[in-house]
Amino acid sequence: MLSRRFILIVFASFLLIPTMSMASDPGISDDEIVLGVTQPLTGPAAGWGKPITGGMQAWADHINSQGGIHGRKIKLIIKDDGYNPARAMANLQEMKNKIFAVVAQLGSAPCNAAKDFYPENKIPLITAYGSLDIYANQPKEAQKWYFISYPDYEDETEFLAEYAMKNLGAKKIAHFYQNDEYGLSANAGIKKALKAHPGKAELVAEVPYEVTERALGTHALKLKEADADIVIMTTMMSSGAIMTKELAKIAYRPTRMGNFPIGMPVMYKLAGEAWEGTYTNMSAHMSLPGFHPEADRVAAIINKINPKLKGYEVLTLFGAASMMHFAEGAKNAGRNLTRESLIKGMEMIKNWKPEGMGAPVTYGPDRHNGNNAVWLQVAEGGKHKPVMKYVEFPPKF
Repeated sequence: MLSRRFILIVFASFLLIPTMSMASDPGISDDEIVLGVTQPLTGPAAGWGKPITGGMQAWADHINSQGGIHGRKIKLIIKDDGYNPARAMANLQEMKNKIFAVVAQLGSAPCNAAKDFYPENKIPLITAYGSLDIYANQPKEAQKWYFISYPDYEDETEFLAEYAMKNLGAKKIAHFYQNDEYGLSANAGIKKALKAHPGKAELVAEVPYEVTERALGTHALKLKEADADIVIMTTMMSSGAIMTKELAKIAYRPTRMGNFPIGMPVMYKLAGEAWEGTYTNMSAHMSLPGFHPEADRVAAIINKINPKLKGYEVLTLFGAASMMHFAEGAKNAGRNLTRESLIKGMEMIKNWKPEGMGAPVTYGPDRHNGNNAVWLQVAEGGKHKPVMKYVEFPPKF
């Protein structure tokens, strides 16, 4: 027969259970969810990383001010990787036992280096800003851990080349691109467009550069020698601005087009008046501030929380949208939040627009690329004005 002392101990243990978190995964307690962020806060992509991270933090603060997610507040652990794959991996390894999930990793090279980290450690990655092929080429069991709403570089650059041929009368196209997954994927997209329209135009120059290069005068001369009427730039903001200035310096003024990493109005500040007339894409996982009221409403909330972010609305919305994706999945998962229930909660998202912004997002057990879409813009009068409604491409995985 059980002793009275033993029965009392067991009963007391049961009384303690409601005060403990039902979740056993790292980074979550009864009142907090800890998310990991590795971003380039210094280095060649800091112009992206700082405002994106600021937008993420501001939207997390907004969620927390509304009571959090099922009573839990969001805490971010933010680390600088300098756009360096090794530093990104070191950050992730350092955080892995402290975080519930990772939100918004940036950069094709860092993302590629970290692709195995998530399935190996069973840590969800909620949105990433890198080549979709990194994730689309992984086995099905690994793809379970990635939820990406981001345009595919090959698809968007194929679209740019087709637009150049059909709408801008392009006959000779040159490509200036970053020599990594980002640039190589875009280069494949241009060639795909040209192959689909034989005889319409030709690729007269392929000019790569390394992400650490800043002296781009020789590259500009190569582009001028090719005498292209369209130059597509697949670069970071700093490199795109340097090249734009170099082209103006040698009096070579082709129509310029660019992938969405340079689709920011801040390019006017970096490149000056030479930026006028440049066509760029912007990711349609968000809307465009200054042109879409839903984007302006979100930007106003962010700027009220952190006035220092004013003027960087495009990128702060980028980060905020990523935080919205996590929040929507966590809300769907319910109070008993685990990594597995978060995955199921993300897979419940159907035809959803975060705060009404951008192209609709759909995830599911067989679809973890929530959307693959861009806005086409043109630089006019110091602004990036949308040319048409967003364009959607098929999901990659």
